[in-house]
Amino acid sequence: MRKMDLRKLIENLSVCNVRGDRGVEISGLAYDSRAVRPGYLFVALRGHRADGHGFIKDAVQNGARAVVAEEFQDMDTAVARVQVRNSREALSKLAVVFYDRPFRDMNLIGITGTNGKTTTSYLLESILLISGANPGIIGTVNYRYAGQTLGASVTTPESLDLMQIFRKMADAGVSDVVMEVSSHALDQGRAKDCPFRIGIFTNISRDHLDYHCSMAEYFKAKSRLFQGLGKNGDADLTRAIINTDDPKGQELARLTDVGVWTYGLGKGCDVRAEAVHTTRRGLSARLITPAGEIPVQSPLIGRFNIYNIMAAAAAALCLNIDPNMVALGVAGLKGVPGRLESVENKRLLDILVDYAHTPDALQNAIAAVKPIVNGRVITVFGCGGDRDKGKRRDMGHVAGKLSDVVFITTDNPRSEDPAAIASEIEKGVRESGLKKLRPSADHRVPGPGYIVDLDRRNAIRNAVQIADDGDLILIAGKGHEDYQIIGNKKRYFDDRKVALDAVSGKTG
Repeated sequence: MRKMDLRKLIENLSVCNVRGDRGVEISGLAYDSRAVRPGYLFVALRGHRADGHGFIKDAVQNGARAVVAEEFQDMDTAVARVQVRNSREALSKLAVVFYDRPFRDMNLIGITGTNGKTTTSYLLESILLISGANPGIIGTVNYRYAGQTLGASVTTPESLDLMQIFRKMADAGVSDVVMEVSSHALDQGRAKDCPFRIGIFTNISRDHLDYHCSMAEYFKAKSRLFQGLGKNGDADLTRAIINTDDPKGQELARLTDVGVWTYGLGKGCDVRAEAVHTTRRGLSARLITPAGEIPVQSPLIGRFNIYNIMAAAAAALCLNIDPNMVALGVAGLKGVPGRLESVENKRLLDILVDYAHTPDALQNAIAAVKPIVNGRVITVFGCGGDRDKGKRRDMGHVAGKLSDVVFITTDNPRSEDPAAIASEIEKGVRESGLKKLRPSADHRVPGPGYIVDLDRRNAIRNAVQIADDGDLILIAGKGHEDYQIIGNKKRYFDDRKVALDAVSGKTG
């Protein structure tokens, strides 16, 4: 068990006031009062939905020996009290000290952007593994290192949880940590004290505007990763890897003080791809890099994946990995959970499950499969409740424009009315020109059009039933997720299993 006296723990903290015994021994940190154990230090955070300052008394009752907070009102207790201006910043610095700078001997690679973070992290992990490194991954699908896999409750953990994971990784001999860094995490400073060796920008398009309110604020949050590069580590070794085919890429490159590697299809990019060729079996290309030409072949489907490959390759080269290892690592990644993931089935139907939940990602996914389909593209998707409402119409328009048949269904409706969400999607589908259909008794559909079915299981089943040989079913929005949130209840639901059951004729 780790232990540290309060005086040492807060010695580099910018404090406003300290009351009580500074020599008290601390055996753990917590920002949730329910996680407090005897001997812990509790840090009160102001959250999006709740304020930890209202749970200080609960934390003390659970055994906290000290409390860090921005204010103490009506608190009559003998525990040590440390007042700070920003509790969230304090939590991060406390965690770094308590876990003894766990990132000290590891390369940290942060990936941010709207789409492509997960696939880029899997590609880089594959390259690192084949080059003999011992990588750890923190991302949307899970957290994994040294043969261990942990469930991911959020893409980027709170700073305290992050340092705990880093410590476990460091103790397991992890050499490189590849980390998806969400806009929420950047806005809240969860990764502010991480000395990233490399920062990667994939792209930016509409997402999370329920939180950020505007695209300007969303981009501002993303840019914090690059404005912070070199501040906590060796600036001479630190690199920003930026997709300058994205209109915001050039702007982002001007905001960082470290060396920049650009990537894209443009001639002026440091890493660019030529002779890109895509088929239903994957893609091939020739990468032009500062280390020379690298021919790559990948089983990943879709032209958009060349950007993820370029990003991973650029990061690997900045880590001085041999170009041959880059090519082998790219070829070695057979797929990514929930990213155009094929559902193998006895009918040999083409069924793909994808995480696309933004207009741009959905467009990329459908555009990726259209060239490899002999028949129709049948798209099944919905939009999450209590999230950015503005993208629903846009996603509907994209699905209607690029698909032959669209099933509008639920995603994770949460507290919203599923019918209301579907109605907003339907506006976009109608604008694309598709007409509303009703399947016939023999499960046929009379031409292109859309169907509204709020039961996601039933929508997937009906999509399978109407599919002919040569058609392709794209089930979008949830990808790797194995749950559905309806109201405040979370139930098991895996698109991949539901689709397989539908092919097999199972109704449960």
